[in-house]
Amino acid sequence: MKAAVVEALDRSPRYVEFADPAAGDGEARVKVGAAGLHQIVRSLAGGKHYRSADDLPFVPGVDGVGRLDDGTRVYFGPTRPPYGSFADYSITQPWLCVPLPDALDDVTAAALANPAMSARAALMRAKFVAGESVLILGATGVAGQLAVQMARRLGANKVVAAGRNPHALAKLRTLGADTVISLEQAEPALVESFRAAMAEANADVVLDYLWGTPAECLLRAIARQGPGRAASRIRHVQIGSMAGEALSLSAATLRGSGLELLGSGFGSASLDELLKAVRELFAEAAQQPFALAAEAVPLSEVGSAWNRSESGVRLVFVP
Repeated sequence: MKAAVVEALDRSPRYVEFADPAAGDGEARVKVGAAGLHQIVRSLAGGKHYRSADDLPFVPGVDGVGRLDDGTRVYFGPTRPPYGSFADYSITQPWLCVPLPDALDDVTAAALANPAMSARAALMRAKFVAGESVLILGATGVAGQLAVQMARRLGANKVVAAGRNPHALAKLRTLGADTVISLEQAEPALVESFRAAMAEANADVVLDYLWGTPAECLLRAIARQGPGRAASRIRHVQIGSMAGEALSLSAATLRGSGLELLGSGFGSASLDELLKAVRELFAEAAQQPFALAAEAVPLSEVGSAWNRSESGVRLVFVP
């Protein structure tokens, strides 16, 4: 079969021939129709993710949309190494396959599943309830834009969106954000912007796709909320690390606030929880589509498209 194949961790995958997969006992073969190029895919393929594999070569791709041998159209993932979803065929397990509503086409479903699931699962991790307020750190990417919509649909009282892209920030107001914060500020000014927004929105949950310096500034703002805010719970859910893998956290921030640090991802959320989230979002998207920009790209162009900047558009490879 044809596939995108990672042959070295410091190079883009190549579109080459790869051994056809055969389903073993308790497995299902999927004829792939579309697979999204998510940030986690790049991280895994580059050896930068905590779940990256050492064995080369392999086919990247964590999930996708396709048809089982009986013709059923499904969303599927995770896959069995080395057969990721960027190929003509992949291998998974039947219980990891979710039938798709007819109203969702392959490209939209493949673009939507991973980023929207990350937002929904993170809100589940935070035990978010309608009426609470949410701050989204890294809201201008595809996942962040979906998180704004997800929080609003689930009944958020206020949604604060922080990001770098000015055009995308302006768009976020039409997607449900009450307040937007530009991350293109000097650190002292950014801390004050976060502090003012946290106080005005009385934010209960933070969805953090960035970590690094932006998260440091936000945590400094939380630590300076004052005695009246100290007893309130603020659940900071760490989802991604686009701005850095580490940060400096003072002990006083934890002692002087109601801050709770959580993670959301493979290992902190179960596959059952993630599949529950994806089933719910597919059903919802079929009834009321999410605002989502997706671009279908032939899998044969994986080498040239691999390092393209996201810019608010999710690339979806089509075999």
